[in-house]
Amino acid sequence: MGVLLILWRQRLRRDRWQLLGWVLGIGAFALLAASAVTSTYGSTASRTEILQVAVATPAILMLRGLPRGADQGAFTFFLVYAFLALLAGLMSTFLAVRHSRADEETGGAELVAATPAGRLLPNTATVLHGTVANILAALAVFAGFAAQGLDPQGALLAGAATGAVGFCFLGVGLLVAQFMGTSRGANGVSSALVVLAYVLRGIGDATGTPHADGTTMTEGAASWFSPIGWGQQTFAFSGGRVWPLLLPVGLGAACLTAAWLILGVRDTGGSVWGARRSRTSARAGLNSPIALALRLQAGSIIGWAFSGLALGLLAGSLGKAIAAVDTPGSGVTVALRAMLRSQGMSLTQLMVSVLFLMAGVLAAACALQAVMRLRQEEAAGTAELLLAAPVGRVRWLAGYLVLGAAAVVLVVGLAGVGTWATLTGSGDESISADALWQIAVAQLPAALLYLAVSALVFVLWPAATIPAGWVLLGLGVFLGVYGGMLGIDQSLRDLSPFTHTPVPQGDATDWSGAWWMLTIAVLAAALSIVVMRRREVGTA
Repeated sequence: MGVLLILWRQRLRRDRWQLLGWVLGIGAFALLAASAVTSTYGSTASRTEILQVAVATPAILMLRGLPRGADQGAFTFFLVYAFLALLAGLMSTFLAVRHSRADEETGGAELVAATPAGRLLPNTATVLHGTVANILAALAVFAGFAAQGLDPQGALLAGAATGAVGFCFLGVGLLVAQFMGTSRGANGVSSALVVLAYVLRGIGDATGTPHADGTTMTEGAASWFSPIGWGQQTFAFSGGRVWPLLLPVGLGAACLTAAWLILGVRDTGGSVWGARRSRTSARAGLNSPIALALRLQAGSIIGWAFSGLALGLLAGSLGKAIAAVDTPGSGVTVALRAMLRSQGMSLTQLMVSVLFLMAGVLAAACALQAVMRLRQEEAAGTAELLLAAPVGRVRWLAGYLVLGAAAVVLVVGLAGVGTWATLTGSGDESISADALWQIAVAQLPAALLYLAVSALVFVLWPAATIPAGWVLLGLGVFLGVYGGMLGIDQSLRDLSPFTHTPVPQGDATDWSGAWWMLTIAVLAAALSIVVMRRREVGTA
């Protein structure tokens, strides 16, 4: 027990700032959401009106949740629970990989295994560490909701649902780390599974069955394939059910058990999916920095690109559902349709715009990873070996920038192809091909801006490249996607690139935001190249 506590304290010390940021961020989001509902949607009538619009608009349900009544607590849970669970899942998977596969990569796990701790006790310490982290996240959600006067029992159940999903993905992350040979691969796969759970929950909510009151729905089948959907089934603030928590906790425990069994029989540093045998000499195609960068990042770029394609296919596949909703049978639908028509849009176009905003976030994340790879190569010392050859620093950086820009176009382009292909055969003619591709192109400036700004951070403050990149993206999503819902001042929301992403509305589309973002991106990229000419490689 003494060794276990020592290992746990080591993890607490190592993660103290990251863990504090995650827990406080999750709690602050819950607090702000509850406060915004109180100030903006203080009456039952206003909440009922919003819910009726949401029920008539599957795109809103994709990003929000499952309506379960106009009560203040139930309305707050509908708005933010899915995103809270998403954050808890990402926190847990990153934590799991950081203290398992990443430690094996650096050799730290082998050193610890040579002590009385052995090979299995560090894994137990990681489970304890992750469990405590999710308990703290659950308490933060409870405190955020309760501080705004929401029912304490419902707030406690909402916190427990958030923590249970986090615990589930703690097990998923540790299990994935047994299969993948690198921390980068383990992080990519496990975080993709978290996003998949969010998307499956969204599909289930968007394809659910509305009730006669227009403020409640029964979930679709897809929600039952998602741990986030299981947590949503607790119906916090609207009846309250504890038994759905057994599902994510049970899946997490099963994954942890499987991870322990695999860890007990495999070699330290090995993986279930071992690396393939390397070539004795490089291909002729690897004779340039950009070709090498592509070889190093091909796996992650393909993963992001397929995610964009899947999102596009999802957007198109919901076309029939939108067409079914867009009927004169509902007064709310008629009013919403008339308002959108006055703006040159349709319900389908609104849904595609919302989902393509998610594609823009995926493209921005792909761009960030291109620059982060620069920092990883530099920190590992391999960049210095490469630059010892006839390769200049500017050419090295420019190659990654070109590759990052191409990856952004690929992710967004495949999302557009997927949407176009599925909508073409759906019979829904409410969105033209021209409008669809305008929506896709509108996502490029924000993603390219993240690419250029992260490159500038890399050349000015190398050690901050990775944390600053993810923090900037997280703040951009928080302010741009959820800022309006939380009642955040417009001046703060304008700091997010996603706030300025154009929403195509025919000839009335305002593209000024896109041009400004492209201009800033070009200037930031040019400045990073100029600074790179004088910057030393390998600086902290």
